[in-house]
Amino acid sequence: MQRVVITGVGALTPIGNNVPDFWQNMLKGVSGIAPITRFDTSKFKTKFAGELKNFDPLQHIEKSEARKYDLYTQYAVIAVEQAVKDAQIDFESMNRNRIGVIWGSGNGGLTTFQDQVMEFANGDGTPRFNPFFIPKMIVDIASGVISMKYGLRGINFTTVSACATSNTAIIDAFNYIRWGKADMIITGGSEAPISMAGVGGFNASKALSTNNDNPATASRPFDVTRDGFVMGEGAGAIILESLESAKKRNAPILAEVVGGGMAADAYHLTGTHPEGEGAYLGMLAALEDANLQPSDIDYVNMHATSTPLGDISELIAMERVFGVKPELSVSATKSSTGHLLGAAGAIEAIACIKAVQEDIVPPTINTQTIEPEYVGKFDYTLHTPVKKKVRYAMSNTFGFGGHIATTIVKKWEE
Repeated sequence: MQRVVITGVGALTPIGNNVPDFWQNMLKGVSGIAPITRFDTSKFKTKFAGELKNFDPLQHIEKSEARKYDLYTQYAVIAVEQAVKDAQIDFESMNRNRIGVIWGSGNGGLTTFQDQVMEFANGDGTPRFNPFFIPKMIVDIASGVISMKYGLRGINFTTVSACATSNTAIIDAFNYIRWGKADMIITGGSEAPISMAGVGGFNASKALSTNNDNPATASRPFDVTRDGFVMGEGAGAIILESLESAKKRNAPILAEVVGGGMAADAYHLTGTHPEGEGAYLGMLAALEDANLQPSDIDYVNMHATSTPLGDISELIAMERVFGVKPELSVSATKSSTGHLLGAAGAIEAIACIKAVQEDIVPPTINTQTIEPEYVGKFDYTLHTPVKKKVRYAMSNTFGFGGHIATTIVKKWEE
């Protein structure tokens, strides 16, 4: 089977609108969480989120094109543009029948759906829907738009597995390339859920933090005072490529994907299995796929959303896989970015890529008092990054419906 390498990355996040800014702000412990500016939150239980800052899509996309796309597709197009530039791709010189797009989003055009239905409901009953309503809303349109922009005629589809979505997309892309079905796949995920429907819906499911007095520190994974996740938005784009293709075009190689594992909790619509059953199986599957032992992993970017039950179930699963291992570096980078839902896996994969590139573990911020039962069982990388050798990094993502996806990236070595 083909080896699969990463040759480019791009990102839009609440702490930076490109990968260098995102990474530097993460290492500095910057929080991207602040009061919501997009709509009036006076009647909402949660009044804050991780919005993009100083972002204008019209600096990147023509107005005539932007009006056809929901924000989640705009984010996808812009992050992919960054990744393509980073990977130094000249599509004209490549076989575009062998280049695909596997993109993920958990919610698709949620704001488009909200606005169109509200406009209809508040009207006189005449169905005056925007002609772009359906293509703006549907969850697969971003992958289609990306393929059309670059003329890519290979594998093209969208994954949806809630908050495990973009890790699922990465694993699918990894598999298709190593099976020889594609030379290159643009993968990742995007999400634009910060809307009345998004915040109101997650509030109703009792998933969001309501710490409105301290929004910047509301995402506090593993902390005894955590009270729910903090919603974020943005996109992460990753160029996966066969080693043969990368070498043929003298591409910059950032890291290598060596394993992916998927499983299910088979337990509850929105809650994680109390013993972390799916998470345990997903991590084991990723290790087996990569032909690694737990002792080979140097860093784990945990799903750790700052929910009372979710963080505990993941810690239980971690202990089942790794045992008590105080020297194992783990961190919860959602403490900085918030939870980007379907884009979370891609953004956290980029954090893992940077970790193996630079031998540095990004920190968990905001957390002050670790759950007593788990003090000292792992190195939670609190508040400041840690310089250490990082050869293998693992990234966990879990989603509503019990979906589990875990990926492993490796430092690039010939």
